[in-house]
Amino acid sequence: MIQAVAMAFQSLADARVQRLLVRVILLTLLSFLILGFSLWWAMSWGLGWIGLEEIGVSADNASVFGAFLAAAMTLLSTFLLFRIVAVAITWVFADDIIDAVEDRHYPKHAMTGKRPGLVSGTAMALRSVARVVGYNLLALPVYLLLLVTGVGTAIAFLLVNALLLGRDLEDMLVARHGKEHGTMRKLPRLLLGLTGTVGMMVPFFNLIVPVLATATAVHMVHSGVSRL
Repeated sequence: MIQAVAMAFQSLADARVQRLLVRVILLTLLSFLILGFSLWWAMSWGLGWIGLEEIGVSADNASVFGAFLAAAMTLLSTFLLFRIVAVAITWVFADDIIDAVEDRHYPKHAMTGKRPGLVSGTAMALRSVARVVGYNLLALPVYLLLLVTGVGTAIAFLLVNALLLGRDLEDMLVARHGKEHGTMRKLPRLLLGLTGTVGMMVPFFNLIVPVLATATAVHMVHSGVSRL
């Protein structure tokens, strides 16, 4: 696992991977900028519709209040939705990322692998998003019950999303190489998912985690680390 992560960091030095990383980061930031602007517009419209001026609140104060609410909701949404948005965007470039890593480190696998079509890739991305939303909603009662423990909710959240992220990364490789050559053992897959999930909670570093995790998955599968 450690060796695969180290090799993934080395892969970030590849010019092809760097270009893809820039695209993923820009699209991720753009997504949340659009979200922030949309929330600001919605708050401004909503406060205007409520009619705060009629109860003595000036238009300027209402605008500032709306901007504050929008900023707070954007930050909360970024924390809650970052994993979904980042992985969904990574799915768009997953095949290019895998191509770049395999061409440089595993040319034999690059020759035998078959890129999934656009329809297949889109379907897998939608299933990934549906799994994240669905399983976290199912786990919500558990999250709430564990709030009294202080750390139980965080641990449960990490485990659920580690399982899901590990599954997503494995699916990217299974779609290309089949179950025989693309699957991982359960424990390495969980550790990869856990590492990626924790990394996505670290500000700024989380922008490179989706690409880094994808490259790590490639190294784990092809180097045999995930089969030990």
